[in-house]
Amino acid sequence: MTRRQFVCATAAAIPLAGSSFGKSGPAKALPFGLNQVRLGNGPFRDAMELNRRYLHSLEADRLLHMFRVTAGLPSSAQPLGGWERPQNELRGHFTGHYLSGCALMFASTGDEALKAKGGAIVAELAKCQMALGGGYLSAFPTAFFDRLKAGTKVWAPWYTVHKIMAGLFEMHVHCGNGQALEVLAGMAEWTKAWTGGLSDEQMARVMEVEFGGMNEVLYNLAAATGDSAYLALAHRFDDAKIFDPLAEGRDELKGQHANTNIPKIVGAARRYELTGDPRYRAIAEFFWRQVADHRSYATGGTSNREHWQTDPGKLASELGPETEECCCTYNMLKLTRHLFGWTPSAHLADYYERALYNGILGTMNPKDGMTEYFLPLGSGYWKLFATPRNSFWCCTGTGVESFSKLADSIYFHDERGVWVNLFIASELNWPEKGVRIVQQTSFPEREATTLEVRAPHPVPMDLRVRVPGWATRGVTAKVNGKPVKPVAHPGSYLSVNRTWKDGDKLEVSLPMSLHVHPMPDNPSLQAMMYGPLVLAGELGAAGLTKDMMSGGPDGGHILKGAPLPAPAFKAKSADPSSWIERLPGQELAFRTTAQEQDITLVPLNRLFNQRYAVYWEVG
Repeated sequence: MTRRQFVCATAAAIPLAGSSFGKSGPAKALPFGLNQVRLGNGPFRDAMELNRRYLHSLEADRLLHMFRVTAGLPSSAQPLGGWERPQNELRGHFTGHYLSGCALMFASTGDEALKAKGGAIVAELAKCQMALGGGYLSAFPTAFFDRLKAGTKVWAPWYTVHKIMAGLFEMHVHCGNGQALEVLAGMAEWTKAWTGGLSDEQMARVMEVEFGGMNEVLYNLAAATGDSAYLALAHRFDDAKIFDPLAEGRDELKGQHANTNIPKIVGAARRYELTGDPRYRAIAEFFWRQVADHRSYATGGTSNREHWQTDPGKLASELGPETEECCCTYNMLKLTRHLFGWTPSAHLADYYERALYNGILGTMNPKDGMTEYFLPLGSGYWKLFATPRNSFWCCTGTGVESFSKLADSIYFHDERGVWVNLFIASELNWPEKGVRIVQQTSFPEREATTLEVRAPHPVPMDLRVRVPGWATRGVTAKVNGKPVKPVAHPGSYLSVNRTWKDGDKLEVSLPMSLHVHPMPDNPSLQAMMYGPLVLAGELGAAGLTKDMMSGGPDGGHILKGAPLPAPAFKAKSADPSSWIERLPGQELAFRTTAQEQDITLVPLNRLFNQRYAVYWEVG
């Protein structure tokens, strides 16, 4: 595997033009491009299609309105509401997310109309940039940056600019939009000029205000252009206050705003990939372990009231209406993809699956495609969703991205074969190998998957299927009806190396079972799981109104109303199947037995419009 292949693949097929920046360790696994994977029938494609419909419905002129006003260009559009209203200091951030969503959706589906719509917005943004002087571009004036430099209170101007830059970059990468790269380069030159007059001490003070993934997008720009000046500029946004302890293996995250910091670590991962500096790999890997293994809930999500408020492994006190922020899950999945490329690991893929199924899939309203800000894990709360034109929270933005790229980590590859990480109905096209792989599955309803190879000529290839850590009841596999032995143990990969012919099938059974996910600091406080699925107890809709489950006209994202207490349970044994039974005739529905108050449990990602509980006191 070449240096160029590594840098390109780990940046979602970012082309590397010009010179390289040093030697990095070889990638062991490369993600396939989104345009090489198509989702099949199932909940993921259903969610993607809802998101696609929402992207189509948004009016370009309204998304552009405050950019035009800021640039002194005419606009008669009705302003958007929520965090995009003219008075909000983050205005413009969602337009960046929107460009990313259009680009990712085009790559995922081939939707030419969204590609064209995104391209038209890029062209209008270019006009705004020209009117502003040819570099700066935002929906608010440069006075916001003057306030930032002066230490006056301002709400995260670099955060918003990052979203715009990232959206332009995605339009370039996935849609081949050269104008988007030109506009992005102009923004980067303005960034270079603005930061160029700041000392390191002044820059450190600037970085005390949330700045999103500015380092990541500038590292990506460096990879796309081969311009080492952007590499140096990106490094100015590497936050030493956060990075130094992580590099030394110290968790000093207590008190930190979670989603301010996860994007910084994604940037650290990109620096490692471009420079080979092992310090930044150490930062990314240690951070991932601390957050995924010690600061995350059963869902794979992290944060309470947007922060890490406790020491690692202290989570029992961290359940409430603002546990967990959805942006955090989005960014942790991005980081996990990088780490898997360096070290393909079933543990990483297990986490990805858990966070995707529980922390992403269930955060979209199945009626209209609106997403959540928080996924409440405190007992007796409920889900609250954005409104189409009056919310535009940070998590609305990451939501339109998440549900535009649901296929991005199903498969990875090296020169010898494919890793199958997720059991999602899909079709993979690998033209370099002359092969397609069709994954036929209705997982998790059916606890199995089938991989069918389609190739005009025989293809020697290693098919590696993840054997999840939760698959403790024994996975079995067959090739064309003949058993495969030996089968790998849970938490590893089943590897079948052979010359595959057209129509060959690898069938894998994936029996699931009930198991508990206890709080690390209170083992009696437990979440119930079935395979990778977090189960939520149905507590009914008492006292809930439609307004309590919607962001409302003011775009509020905090739950209004009191929770409903959840009952405690008495367990017959440590095995939850001794007191929880599967309900006959119902998909993935369970019920407790012999409790003072028996409760029906269903996957959290399927529970809507009522109160629920995820963690229970079990004695």
